[in-house]
Amino acid sequence: MTATKPKLALIIGSTRPSRFADKPVAWFRALAAERQDVTLEVLDLRDFDLPFFADLSSELYMPSGDPKVQHWQQTLAGYDGFIFVTAEYNHSITGALKNALDLAYKAWMRKPMGILAYGGTGGTRAAEHLRTIGVELHMVPVRNAVHIGGADMLKVHPFGQGADMAEIDANLRPSATALLDDMVWWARATMAARAEDLAQAA
Repeated sequence: MTATKPKLALIIGSTRPSRFADKPVAWFRALAAERQDVTLEVLDLRDFDLPFFADLSSELYMPSGDPKVQHWQQTLAGYDGFIFVTAEYNHSITGALKNALDLAYKAWMRKPMGILAYGGTGGTRAAEHLRTIGVELHMVPVRNAVHIGGADMLKVHPFGQGADMAEIDANLRPSATALLDDMVWWARATMAARAEDLAQAA
């Protein structure tokens, strides 16, 4: 198995000006920086100005025509796995995140995916929907996830007390650690398998 340190993308799935995502993203990023076995970088959908899916077919079957979409796909290709930060909108993920998922295919394939979700019920219904989308895109959804909901959400969300994430760190850290452990293990496993496939195809 390869000893290369996995490079993961933490994808912010909301583009709203008033989004809550930045707060848990900063917290999770700091937690990941404490580890020596993974590199974590943030990809913010705001920075990509992605159009709505408009190609004749999925990128799996034919190249995408829009340079912005090509740039998105090329960016994703440089990562060994993805952790999605998602709010729950009406029992599902944000429209911006669904569109971003649809605009790529090959770069998602055979890589692990994890979830940091938030909402009234911890974003659980969005997370479950996101996992099924990930399976269709040939990703490997890992078991553990981070869910911010209930009393914890009320403590840190601007609609509640607006406290710092440090106030709920002790509650979330075990699940965040488990998520990162899963992601590192599966990233290493799939990196080795993809490398073997490339070697056999050469």
